[in-house]
Amino acid sequence: RFKDPVDHKIYLHSQFETFDAHRMFPCFDQPDLKASFTFTVLAPSDWIVVSNNPGQAQQVAGKENIKRWTFGATPKMSSYLTAIVAGPYHGVRDRHGDVDLGLFCRQSLAQYLDPDEIFTVTKQGLDFYGQAYKYPYPFQKYDQLFVPEFSAGAMENIGCVTFNESMVFRSKVTEAVREDRANAILHEMAHMWFGDLVTMRWWDDLWLNESFATFMSVLAQVEATRFKNGWVTFANQYKTGARRQDQLPTTHPVAADIPDIESVYLNFDAITYNKGACVLRQLVAYVGQDTFLRGVQRYVKQRQYANATLADFLSDVEAGSGRDLKAWSKVWLETAGLNTLRPLAVSQSDTIGSLTIQQEAPPEHPTRT
Repeated sequence: RFKDPVDHKIYLHSQFETFDAHRMFPCFDQPDLKASFTFTVLAPSDWIVVSNNPGQAQQVAGKENIKRWTFGATPKMSSYLTAIVAGPYHGVRDRHGDVDLGLFCRQSLAQYLDPDEIFTVTKQGLDFYGQAYKYPYPFQKYDQLFVPEFSAGAMENIGCVTFNESMVFRSKVTEAVREDRANAILHEMAHMWFGDLVTMRWWDDLWLNESFATFMSVLAQVEATRFKNGWVTFANQYKTGARRQDQLPTTHPVAADIPDIESVYLNFDAITYNKGACVLRQLVAYVGQDTFLRGVQRYVKQRQYANATLADFLSDVEAGSGRDLKAWSKVWLETAGLNTLRPLAVSQSDTIGSLTIQQEAPPEHPTRT
């Protein structure tokens, strides 16, 4: 709940990942127990209410200031992806093919929203992912809401994506900042297929959601939008950040062991997002981009509206590539840490007449060969 200091209007939004949907309504709150959800919301008459499906508003009999919003049954989905956003939001509508698009922000930020650029990136992303996955956008609408005091960068709720409103620029920003916003838009959109349509069975495969969306958002940026320096940013920021965190005592494998819900929160980090994306890029180089995408297409088609695991993903990429990826996974996804290389012998005259290289790894993580 947020009270706008400019006009004193009230705004609400939900955030259920990873384990908070049951605090709002009774449910089996884990990703593999998918269900169809139907919401009915009573709200002030001047409010807009947005959820996963399109909604209809009707005046409540005998209550002039209250409307009842009803939202049709969703497809089978995980509870953490449900969402309710409500308030006197400023909205802009558009359409792309069969998909209704919406942008929303606080009324006091309406002049800064920049719908032209955001809708352009959105449409380019929908086209790119539909072609890459060989699966059109699977849900009824695609709303993007910039909400106040959001606790994260963005959240991939089905058809109701929420963003930190810092992405509504109130002053002139650099091209790099615009590139970062485009990346966030494409990251959340990638989840609509990989994470929402097909969801990890349990949180130990969180990386299947986040590493993949991180990788695919950069690929989409470079291939479908005007932001062509995505891989440069990826190397400078994502890869560097992953290497830094992989040398800390808190590092962990990309495919981490998550025994309980509390452990999930420790894994929203540069290993799960950045290192995982780097490893996926290596996999693409190993099997080829076309082969990789064919595996992804198989994965999405066979497991739509259901759940999957690391083994399922590897199996589908293996089917297209003809390579056994179990050994690769063991080394790169299931092993933590970095090996270090250091010179042992250099000549006295500062010239390299002979050089011996020693490879080392932390004792708690076996040496990668």
